[in-house]
Order: sequence, then structure tokens, then C-alpha cells
Amino acid sequence: MRVTAEKRNVLILAAGQALFQTASVLIMTVGGLAGLIVAADKSLATLPIAAVMTGTMVGTVPASLLMGRIGRRAGFILGTLIGALGGGLGAYGMIQGSLLLLCAGTLLVGIYQAFAQYYRFAAAETASAPFKSQAISLVLASGVVAAIAGPQIGVMAKDIGAAEFAGSFLAIIVLSLAAAALLAFLRMPPTVTTSIDSEARPLAVIVRQPKFLLALGGAAVGSGVMILAMTATPLAMVAHNHAASDAAFVIQWHVLGMFVPSFFTGFLIARFGVLTMMLAGALALAGHVVISLTGLALPHFLSALVLLGVGWNFLYVGGTTLLTETYHPSEKAKVQALNDFSISGVVVIASFSSGWLMHGIGWMGVNLAALPFLAATAIAIGSFMLLRSRTSGPLADARSS
Repeated sequence: MRVTAEKRNVLILAAGQALFQTASVLIMTVGGLAGLIVAADKSLATLPIAAVMTGTMVGTVPASLLMGRIGRRAGFILGTLIGALGGGLGAYGMIQGSLLLLCAGTLLVGIYQAFAQYYRFAAAETASAPFKSQAISLVLASGVVAAIAGPQIGVMAKDIGAAEFAGSFLAIIVLSLAAAALLAFLRMPPTVTTSIDSEARPLAVIVRQPKFLLALGGAAVGSGVMILAMTATPLAMVAHNHAASDAAFVIQWHVLGMFVPSFFTGFLIARFGVLTMMLAGALALAGHVVISLTGLALPHFLSALVLLGVGWNFLYVGGTTLLTETYHPSEKAKVQALNDFSISGVVVIASFSSGWLMHGIGWMGVNLAALPFLAATAIAIGSFMLLRSRTSGPLADARSS
């Protein structure tokens, strides 16, 4: 009975993730083009996308703390309703030709994303210990749907409505409300506390755990390096005489590289251990850098960006799995909030730095800038693996989770 319930919950969360991620990829596909239409200063065309990232960062902590009070299901449904409001405001911004209204709408979609990024934690909370890493992985795997559907819906719906791209944002309303209807069936198990975790430890105590620092650092470096390179890729390809359609093709395969591995990442973590998979992720990202430095042909960009997606997946899923071992149930809201706020902050910095680095030192420089962070991450993971082989207890791998 418990197995049936946990799998049902994971399925609901995966479907919700697919709908949310489709809306997110939709905005990444058309946001800049929509901004180009309504912005008087064309240099501000990508501001709607930046507003999404800002909304996510701003909403991350409040979303987690609110769900600590009202529960996962109510919080997730509230997030979808905010997303629907954002879609409507974005459409109205296109009709009115207002960049401010458009950005206000995408900011709200970013807040929706702040709630939705906790789907993976909810999957871990509803799953039994042996199923935990697989549950996280399966929820993220639903992003494959978004990689295919997001760009298609964005383009197909752009002429629906009173202004170009207004229909694309109207589609976000449909996607968000569909997610709300699904999430209404979510039934999270009650939080069970013991004498060990009945009193929450101070956050300063939790963050000093080496395991916490590794979990956060791995996921943050993976996300930062991924955004740094992904944002610069279309600019680099066009600058080196590739067609815009080739850049779109490469980005689509990159998104598939991000989410397709999730169908088996959880099984690999259960088989080889979370630290091994995180190290594999760091090495995959290093492989992206090596390929990017060796050539500028389409196959170089394509293979490098696929590796970039795979590396992010291993570090992000691994980091999330490891993080769940660092807190008690009574501490989850504040720890998850700090974790995702920190990652969102790194993503915002990387997204703004990418364009500056690309303009200042070029594609090669963008990739070289990632190497020190990847080296530090690989060394930290390797050190944990060495310590694990010599001791047991807090540093033991999550192989049994």
C-alpha cells in the first residue's frame, strides 16, 4: 500500500514538473523575442528572462518557509496560481506593448518556479529510503517533455490573441491551471519527528556539516557552469558563422542532455553511490570545456552542450540526494530554502556574467573561467570519497538511500 502511494505521489509530482518546466522552457524560447517587440531600447530585450531568474531567487526562501506552515500541496497549488497570473499579465503586456508589464508577468512565473523547484524534495519526502534517489531523478526526468513541448507550444501559440506572442503567454495560464488540477490529488505523508529531531538545530550548526557544504557546492557549481555556458552558446555560435537554427538545435539537445539522464541517474546513484555520480558530473562538465576548446564546428558545440547537460544532471540530482541526509524533518524548510536560494543566486550571477565574459574574452574565455570551480569541486568530492573509504558514519556514502 505504501509503495503504491509513494509512486502515485511521484507520478503526480513528475507530471506537475513536466507542466511547469514546459512553461519555463517556453519563456526561455520566446521571452527574448517578445522583449524585442515591446522594448524601446533593444538592449533590454532579454530583460523578461532575467526577470524569471530574479523572481525565482526572490521567491525561494518565502516559498519554502510558507510550505513549512501550510504544507506541500497547498504551497504547490498556490505557486501554479501565481504562474497563471504571470501568464495573464505577460499576455496583457504584449497587447499593451509594455515591457514593464511583460517583465512583471515573467517575474511571477519565476516565483512559480521558486515553488516548483521543491517538487524534487517532496518526491524525496514521500519516497521510502531505497526509492528516494530514484524518485528525485524521475521527477526531474519529466523535463524531457518540456524540452520538446516548450519551444513548440511557444511558437505555435504566438499568433493566438490580439498581439504577437500574447498567445504564448496565454498558454502558460493553461499549463499552470492544469498543474494545479493535478497537484490537488497529491497526498503527502505526515511528517514524523523523533526525540532526535523534535527540536530544530540552529542553521549555523547544519551548514557547518561537510556533507551539507559538498551537497550545496556540487549543485551550485553544476548549475552555475551550466548557465554560464548555455547562455553564451547561441551568441558564440552566431559569432562563428553558425545559423540561428543551428543554435536552437544545439540548445534543444542540451536540454535533453539535462533531463534524459534522470531516467537512470537514480539507479546509478543506488548502484555506485552519490559521491561517485557527483564526481562523474564534474568530469562531464570538464569534458564540455575540453571539447569547447578544441573546435568551433557544429559537432563540437553539439557534443559539448550535451555533456554540459549530463554533467549538470549528475551534480544536481546527486547534490539534492546528499542534501536530504543533512537535516531532520523539523529542519527541512529552512535548509532547503537556503540551499535553493544559494543555487538561484549563483545562477543569476552566472547568467549576467556570461554575456560580459563572452563580450570581453570570447567563447574560449567563458569555458576557461569554469575550470577553477570544476577543479575545486572534483577535489572536494574526491577527498570525501577518500575519507569514506577510511571511516564510516557521517561521511558514509548514500548508497543505501
